[in-house]
Amino acid sequence: MKRKPSTEATGAWIRLMRIQSRVLGAVEQELKKAGFPPLAWYDALVELSRAPSGELRPVELEKQMLIPQYSTSRLIDRLVEEGLAARHECKMDKRGQFVEITEAGRELQKRMGSAYSAAIEKHVGCKLSDADAARLCALLDRLGCSCDAVQAAGKDAAAAR
Repeated sequence: MKRKPSTEATGAWIRLMRIQSRVLGAVEQELKKAGFPPLAWYDALVELSRAPSGELRPVELEKQMLIPQYSTSRLIDRLVEEGLAARHECKMDKRGQFVEITEAGRELQKRMGSAYSAAIEKHVGCKLSDADAARLCALLDRLGCSCDAVQAAGKDAAAAR
C-alpha cells in the first residue's frame, strides 16, 4: 500500500502552491505598473542573454523556462515582433533555427531587471532574513529545486540595479 502524505506535508504543499501563486501575481503586477511586459518576456530575455552567443534553439529556451512548447512558440513570436529577439536558421541544419537576443532585447532586460529586483525585495527579500532565505533554498533543494540557477538569476537582477 502506498503511503499517504502526512498532514504536515500536505500543509506544506498547499502553502507552497499558494505563496507561489500570490508572489508571482504580485511581481507580475509590479512589472505591469512599471509599464513592462509580462515576466515571461524577462525570463526569456535573461535565458537568451546568458547563452554564450546570445542565442538558443527554441527547444533549449523551452527547457530553460519550463513552460509548454506552444507557450514558448507564442512568446518567441511576440519577442520577434517587438524586435527584442530575432530568428535565424542553423547553418549546419537548415531545418533548425535559433532565437537570438537583440540589442533592444538586452536593453529591455536590463530595465526590467531593476523593476524585477525591486519587486523581489518588496514581496520576498524584506520578509526574510538572509539566513531564512538560505534555509528556504536548502529546503527547496531537498525537493529538487536547485538554488544555483536562482542565485545566478538574483546576481543578474542585482547587477541590473
